[in-house]
Amino acid sequence: MKKLSITLLFLVMATLGSIAQSKDEKAVAESVEKLRLAMIDPTKEALENIATEDLSYGHSGGKIENKAQFVEALVSGKSDFKTIQLTDQTISIHGKTAIVRHSLAAETLDGGKAGSVKLFILTVWSKEKGGWKLLARQAVKNLN
Repeated sequence: MKKLSITLLFLVMATLGSIAQSKDEKAVAESVEKLRLAMIDPTKEALENIATEDLSYGHSGGKIENKAQFVEALVSGKSDFKTIQLTDQTISIHGKTAIVRHSLAAETLDGGKAGSVKLFILTVWSKEKGGWKLLARQAVKNLN
């Protein structure tokens, strides 16, 4: 009987843990979507609210931006996304840190020049008072 009680206790704990993780995964996915929308229709407020103060934003060409540079590039139109599609997304939660990977396909109009990009993206998210915030992002070119 004691073994059955212990087994049931562990089963309940495991179930509760997976429910909490699912809530965090959903919240991270919602933050990823907020970022996607803010990159298509950028406002300073939306971009500043989604990113941590220590943001490290890496482009596929090797350029690294801090939070202020990331926000300025999108708000000024220097970096201009017309569409962004995310596919093959995975989310892995580790305490107050989340790792998100996905493929990105986008139509751009950087500096008035139309283009398209296909990238693999890795983002790192930090759970803070205001929700999940973008801490780091690195893109690499998808050569397929």
